[in-house]
Amino acid sequence: MHKGCVITVGDLGEFGVIQRISGRLPQGAAVLLGPGDDAAVLRAPDGRVVVSTDLLVEGRHFRRDWSSGYDIGRKAAAQNLADIVAMGADPTALVVGLGLPPDASTGWLDALTDGFREECDLVGASVAGGDIVRSETVVIGVTALGDLGGRAPVTRSGARVGDVVAVAGRLGHAAAGLALLEAGAAATGPLTALVDAHRRPLPPYTCGPEAAGLGATAMLDVSDGLLQDLGHVAGASGAGIVLDPAALPVPEALADAAALLGSDPLEWVLTGGEDHALAATFPHQVRLPPSWTVVGRVVEGEGVQVTGRTRTTGGWDHFRG
Repeated sequence: MHKGCVITVGDLGEFGVIQRISGRLPQGAAVLLGPGDDAAVLRAPDGRVVVSTDLLVEGRHFRRDWSSGYDIGRKAAAQNLADIVAMGADPTALVVGLGLPPDASTGWLDALTDGFREECDLVGASVAGGDIVRSETVVIGVTALGDLGGRAPVTRSGARVGDVVAVAGRLGHAAAGLALLEAGAAATGPLTALVDAHRRPLPPYTCGPEAAGLGATAMLDVSDGLLQDLGHVAGASGAGIVLDPAALPVPEALADAAALLGSDPLEWVLTGGEDHALAATFPHQVRLPPSWTVVGRVVEGEGVQVTGRTRTTGGWDHFRG
C-alpha cells in the first residue's frame, strides 16, 4: 500500500481495475451482453451499425493538471458520441481501450469512469466493454456505435449549390479556454465557462438526428475548426462554401478573453476545435428550428470563403498543430 493509503491501479492489477470500472457502468437497453466476455453483444434494430473511433493521448489532448479525471472522461465520450450524431444516428454504446500508468490512483480512475458514464447517460448510451493496458502516460481509445433508426446516413458529400450552411452548438469556446490556460490567465466570471468548455465540451446531441429528419444534405462534427471541417464538406461535395462572418456568434465572454489576450475572437470561432458543434447544409426552403443558425451558403466553386477571400488554412492538424 502506498503512503497516505492512496490505492493505485498498480495495487489492484489488471483484472481488479476491470472489475472496478465495470462495477460503475450499468448497461442500457441496447446492450444484450456487456463487459465480462470476449466481446459485447448489442442490438442493431436498424440492421446497420454506425461506427467511429478516436484516440486521446495525455499531453496532446488533455493534461491531468488542467483537467480532472471526470472532465477527461466526459470529453473522451463526448467527442466520439458527437461523431455518431453527426451522421444523423442515435448513439448506443462505447467501447474503451485504456492505457494507465500504474501509479494512477483509483480515485482518479473512478472519476474518469463516472465521466464516461454520465456523458453516455445524456444520449442513452452505455460503455459496453473495452481493454486495459499499462502505459507510461494515460492513453484513451474510444469506439462509438450508433443506430440510424431507419434514416439514411447524412454524409459530408451531399451539399448542393443553393443549400444554406448552418451550425448548432458552441464555436470557439474550447479554443479560447485553451488559450487562457496556456497563457496562465486568471479565468474568473464568464471566462470560467471558456476554460470549462476546453475541459468538457457540450455537443448538441439532439441536433444531429433532428437535422437528418429536416432533410440535411451534409453534416459533420466540428472537431478541428469550422473552416477546416467545412472544407471537407466542400471538397467531398464538389462545391464551394461562403460564410457570413456577421452571422457567426461571438459571445461577450469570447470578446472579453480576446481583449485580455490580444487575440481575434472571430479566429477562435472560425478555426478553434474541440467544441464539437455540428455544421450542416440544408435545402434553402427548409425552416430551421432555433437550435440551428444559418451562417453561409453553398455555391459553385471550391473551398471556403470568408468576406470574399478563400481560406485554405486554419484549424487543427495532428501532425502540424
